[in-house]
Amino acid sequence: MTTARGTTASGDLDGLRRELAGIGPLVVAFSGGADSSFVAWVATETLGADQVHCVTAVSPSLAPEELADCRALAAEWGLRFTEVHTGELADPAYSANDGSRCYHCKMSLLDALVPISEQENGSEGSSVVLGVNLDDLGDHRPGQQAASERGALFPLVSAGFTKADVRAWSKRLGLRTWDKPAAACLASRIPYGTPVTLGTLRSVAEAESGLRSLGFRQLRVRHYGDTARIEVPAEDLAMVVARRDEVADTVHRAGYRYVTLDLDGFRSGNLNAALVAASGAGQ
Repeated sequence: MTTARGTTASGDLDGLRRELAGIGPLVVAFSGGADSSFVAWVATETLGADQVHCVTAVSPSLAPEELADCRALAAEWGLRFTEVHTGELADPAYSANDGSRCYHCKMSLLDALVPISEQENGSEGSSVVLGVNLDDLGDHRPGQQAASERGALFPLVSAGFTKADVRAWSKRLGLRTWDKPAAACLASRIPYGTPVTLGTLRSVAEAESGLRSLGFRQLRVRHYGDTARIEVPAEDLAMVVARRDEVADTVHRAGYRYVTLDLDGFRSGNLNAALVAASGAGQ
């Protein structure tokens, strides 16, 4: 994939700085994850906080811990930071949760960010940038299409950064987000075709927060009605079994009747496999 500014061959920090400087005053979609945090830090360090506005979209699909970390990172790094509330749950196309859910979610995000960008830098406005990296381009990510349609830019893609590049450079720069586990929106825990509701998102958030408090750093709680399916890395499966009572109690308190453990382990974006299977069946 190529953005309006083209692509470069490798994840070079100086190349990213040049890319960001060329884009000029910008609004960063700041989720607190490794990618958007890296973009926010490098952009602010390169252009200055007066030229970089880091904006976090707040909604029930954002885990409370992630919002708290956005606030903490903004304070630690001296980011110019704003929270905006998005209303994707009010959009029937989003809550229906078909394969285009992420498209509608990203449209809601851009609906919040574009007006902010238009008010920046006087009458010229500024550009909206997202922390999309090269590895993201290979998965089912309709949100990227929505962002491109609204004119958002992907400087990590333009500068040739993979996820590994982001983590390596973040570590080298001393950013504590370098090894932060991926934390997709909470709606990604709900199988396609199951409506996204406020109650469901709260149950997932409560279950995952409780499990993190038990020491599980990388995890997903997949929502299947009154059944929760826990995913952790393969090396943590034995710990879940060893702490079975605590794990079960934690998830039951979040409203689930049944608690299951996925023996295949943690797989980011694995619910997208259902879309691939359905597409193959229809051919």
